[in-house]
Amino acid sequence: MTTATETIPAPKRGSFFGARVREAGWGYAFVLLPMAVFGVFFIYPLVYAIYISFFEWGILGKVKGVGTQNYHTLYDDQIFRRAVKNTIEYTVVVVPLEMALGLLMALVINARIRGRAFFRSALYFPSLVSSAAITAIAIYILNADGLLNKIVGGHRSWFGDPSTALWSIVGLNAWTTAGTVMLFYLAALQSIPTDVYEASALDGTGTWRTFWRITFPLLKPAHFFVLVVFGIGALKVFDQAFIVSGGTGGPVYSTYTAVLYIYNEAFKSSNFGVAASAGVVLFVAILLLTVIQRATVGRAEIG
Repeated sequence: MTTATETIPAPKRGSFFGARVREAGWGYAFVLLPMAVFGVFFIYPLVYAIYISFFEWGILGKVKGVGTQNYHTLYDDQIFRRAVKNTIEYTVVVVPLEMALGLLMALVINARIRGRAFFRSALYFPSLVSSAAITAIAIYILNADGLLNKIVGGHRSWFGDPSTALWSIVGLNAWTTAGTVMLFYLAALQSIPTDVYEASALDGTGTWRTFWRITFPLLKPAHFFVLVVFGIGALKVFDQAFIVSGGTGGPVYSTYTAVLYIYNEAFKSSNFGVAASAGVVLFVAILLLTVIQRATVGRAEIG
């Protein structure tokens, strides 16, 4: 019996390189469409807004170049200063309130309670409803003859009083967005290993001490994510302020926000150059906020 020696063909030299090229090509092909969409709808408008901000720009296009005059106009505009002040005050109050409510609800839902699935859906439901619809209902409830005043026995129009209008929007948005914050915190809570809680129980650590020494520090990634995402969202508040004031930012500019200022300058005054300048200032503010949070909370989260 004869045995034939089979010769295994040597792999072609360029086959591995070609496979890597094809694999990379498919990867870039899948990424190309999202990057194109991002470039068209995000990068291009940003660059174009920066370009417009250096011109006196009306409905029919640019009239003349004005350099940094639009930015000087913003600096001297008392209404814009009030809008920035309102936006900062709103952000400083609403974001911690959203985080506190969301974390509290996440802790409750994460516990072993009856009807946990029902409460999870019920607490998240306000985040799914249109903000315009919720604001319209809130206007009815918070009117001078609304449901809230009938319960507490007052006659204050909460959205019509300059001292309470902005804070009413804060309470409204904190309630409607806390459900989304709850989901982020709930996911972070469920990713914490149970071993640390078992060790804490063996040491006899109390519930409150366990929360502050174990749970809260381990939620640093969630803290950073919520701070960035909802901080940016707070700086861009528009729809509630527009609806409760009819687009005027009233009463007495108490609900005038930065984005509402941009809207009025662009679509009511047709002053697109100033509106673009305000948009660039808002973008820089959001960028600085993100960098600061990354350098503080984010660095601690990485470490």
